[in-house]
Amino acid sequence: MFERLKFCVAHPCFALERLLSKTLYRWIVMHTRGIMAEGPIRVKGRPIINIAPGNHIRIGRNVTLRSSNEGHHANVYSPVKLVADRPGAEIVIGDRTIIVGTCVHAYSAIRIGRRCMIGAAQILDGSGHDLCFPHVERRQETRGGAQPIAIDDDAWIGMGVIILPGVTIGKGSVIGAGSVVTKDVPPYCVAAGNPARVIKDYSHTLQEADVTSPSPENDAE
Repeated sequence: MFERLKFCVAHPCFALERLLSKTLYRWIVMHTRGIMAEGPIRVKGRPIINIAPGNHIRIGRNVTLRSSNEGHHANVYSPVKLVADRPGAEIVIGDRTIIVGTCVHAYSAIRIGRRCMIGAAQILDGSGHDLCFPHVERRQETRGGAQPIAIDDDAWIGMGVIILPGVTIGKGSVIGAGSVVTKDVPPYCVAAGNPARVIKDYSHTLQEADVTSPSPENDAE
């Protein structure tokens, strides 16, 4: 306890940030209109949340929203941003998912599974504006369409990744840092690049695990 007190005296800004994260920022998130929290959440730094009336953002149990640069292994340049600002837009975040410095902007629906790790990514289910060729002078006045995004359980999204509309990322897959994901990624794969492509398939490990796993009879013995 004494060592912790000494640290707080020596680093007052860090201590204040930790206090705000554990109390005020978490309270703000939990009491924001449209937030449906299913259990306790961790909030580190103040996120940006924008929910249109009638829309919802559903947050599972023990989700972490990290907007603070303190204590993280890489720089976090922006806060977490959760936006559901068109009629009927929805964001769902599964239990124990960790989101760091990421923008999740839903015009339609973005669903993130359980135990995912997402680092400083851009997850956008719409383009914001139509291409509007050949009448490009009207582009600023348009509102682009949207296609739902799904990120399945246990996916790992690296820093600087951009996930574009209509994409599904399969269970357990990893997206390399800086990738632009334009197409679906199968489960248990590593994908990287611009555009992202599968560079390693680990789906065979499921079969190997099934073969090597002890049978219930053996467990009983």
